[in-house]
Amino acid sequence: MSLIESPMSETDRFAYPHRVLHWLVAAVLLFSLASGLTLGFLGFEGAMERLGRAGTDLLYTAHKSFGVAMLALMTLRVITRLLFVVPDHEPPLPDFQRVLSSAVHHLLYLALLVQPLLGWAATASGNFPVQFLHWRLPGIVPVNEALSERLFLWHGWLGWVILGLVALHIAGALYHWLIRRDSVMKRMSLF
Repeated sequence: MSLIESPMSETDRFAYPHRVLHWLVAAVLLFSLASGLTLGFLGFEGAMERLGRAGTDLLYTAHKSFGVAMLALMTLRVITRLLFVVPDHEPPLPDFQRVLSSAVHHLLYLALLVQPLLGWAATASGNFPVQFLHWRLPGIVPVNEALSERLFLWHGWLGWVILGLVALHIAGALYHWLIRRDSVMKRMSLF
């Protein structure tokens, strides 16, 4: 019987809470990157011109809300990663793939924790409202326009890094699913 045909036990997979959080993070990240790239390409004036005041405000509020949600979800992911056993790859990955996979995962975790904090600090230091849906959150740094500009620049750069890491992550998943046809995709599957 091949690996594809053999049923996976729950010990071969990540714990269910971790799998759910993985896919929630993926969904929030999709919308966060989409709204962030839209804002980055249009800029405030371009967004106002194309979307009007209400649409621009909605886009900014959505992006900030996705950022706060990402911070909460990634905090929970770190907790579940510490609480639950990480299953071994079966069969084991070759050394290069193991190192690359580990590096991409660790960098994604770090970037997805730092990115919302950068956005929060950039927004607060620019004296803009930090929002989660309709709630206004406190600023985590004092108002400082020069700092805000620098932090927004870093926030934008880190967004591109995250996009690259996500592309590597997806490419690795597709490689295991379509080429190697091993059980790697099942480890994080919800079903």
